[in-house]
Amino acid sequence: MSASATLGTAGRAPALLSVSDLKVHFPRPKQGWFKPPEVVRAVDGVSLEIARGTTLAVVGESGSGKTTTALAVMRLAPVTAGSIRLGELDLGTLEGEALRQARRRLQIIFQDPFSSLNPRQRAGDAVRAPLDLMGIGTPAQRTERVAELFTQVGLRPEQQRLFPHQFSGGQRQRINIARALATQPDLVVCDEPVSALDVAIRAQILNLLARLQRELGLTYLFISHDMAVVEHLCDEIAVMYLGQIVERAPREAFFARPLHPYSVALNSAVPTVRGGRARAAKRIRLGRPAEPDLSAAGLSVRGSLPGGRAGLRHRVAAAA
Repeated sequence: MSASATLGTAGRAPALLSVSDLKVHFPRPKQGWFKPPEVVRAVDGVSLEIARGTTLAVVGESGSGKTTTALAVMRLAPVTAGSIRLGELDLGTLEGEALRQARRRLQIIFQDPFSSLNPRQRAGDAVRAPLDLMGIGTPAQRTERVAELFTQVGLRPEQQRLFPHQFSGGQRQRINIARALATQPDLVVCDEPVSALDVAIRAQILNLLARLQRELGLTYLFISHDMAVVEHLCDEIAVMYLGQIVERAPREAFFARPLHPYSVALNSAVPTVRGGRARAAKRIRLGRPAEPDLSAAGLSVRGSLPGGRAGLRHRVAAAA
């Protein structure tokens, strides 16, 4: 679990990341000369806070908007509306050099450990790249920092000269973690960092992330669809469904008694060695995937939630 943060006067740790009413809309190609343009509301009004030194998990099925939310926080996806604050810094208003310098304070670990590395670049150069780009330290200090990072993530310093294809999947993800930590960021976005790894390697990477958080006081925004992983690592859980957060709760409360029907369905799908067929028979199955439905207001995508309850509507409304 994460390192404990200093509590404020209200009994909660001060927020490092504050996101308010975040919206990310993507335009769709016109369907005809006389039809108005349409937009896909991939993220539609997301608000969240992460206390310093803790981990917030954003969970949901594929297509719910988790990764788009993470990319928007990183300013790697266009922000349509809303505010993103990292401490006292308003990330949403930064552009150009100011935004580039702000990236020292937030970094990301991508899902695929191989495609996120340059196959022609040696591992040590990949980890060193943020230090060179940001102009952090002298050349000698950068060399020392890279060796320190390799040791910190469980790699040998002499492996710096190897290329990505000479490492295993777990070792490649350790390189990505080292690269993310190079600038000593306050916030690390983990975009499903173990979903592409073998089960045994997943546990090693999760334990590494937990140890680094304890030692360095890191704050994680953790994107995942694996509820077992989330239960192991995270302090709070936010459930996304069709671009909106439908439930948020502390880890213990969420897994003890999820309130939203969609959260109940996600929890029922967690594999377990206990219960066998009896537990599998009780699994809550969602309805068909969301399908487009043309209405007078535009194109709407409706999803069905368990228990016969209507889901949130993911709108593809006509642009003004």
